[in-house]
Amino acid sequence: MAEQYQLQQRPTEAVKSFLPQKGPSTSHVLAVVTLLPLGGVLLGLSGLILVGTLIGLAVTTPLFVIFSPILVPAVFTLGLALAGFLTSGAFGITALASLSWMLNYIRLMKASSQEQMDLAKWRVQDTAGQVGQKGRDVGQRTQDVARA
Repeated sequence: MAEQYQLQQRPTEAVKSFLPQKGPSTSHVLAVVTLLPLGGVLLGLSGLILVGTLIGLAVTTPLFVIFSPILVPAVFTLGLALAGFLTSGAFGITALASLSWMLNYIRLMKASSQEQMDLAKWRVQDTAGQVGQKGRDVGQRTQDVARA
């Protein structure tokens, strides 16, 4: 008899091992209690919006069919005009950016070439000074050798 009772307990113990040991935390319970009604309200609103959209489509479809000879060319013309304006603006911005880049490049190149010219002048002056000093040194040695 005791063995039967233990056999009956074992499946229950097996099921209990799959269940979490402690219940949900207070924050989880509050989140569910708060978000469940909010989700229900939003779901209801989305259903109402869907029904309104379908009714509006049912009402306007015959109007679109009746006025399509006018609406299709008008939409096509407006689309082309909009594409033209956007393309024109894009090309204008690209042109301004290119001109700005070229002006900055030329300005930097001019400043860089001025710096290079200044550096070249300094090198020439430095070399001329060194050559002059060497010439004086050679002249001094020559005079020393001639006196001796």
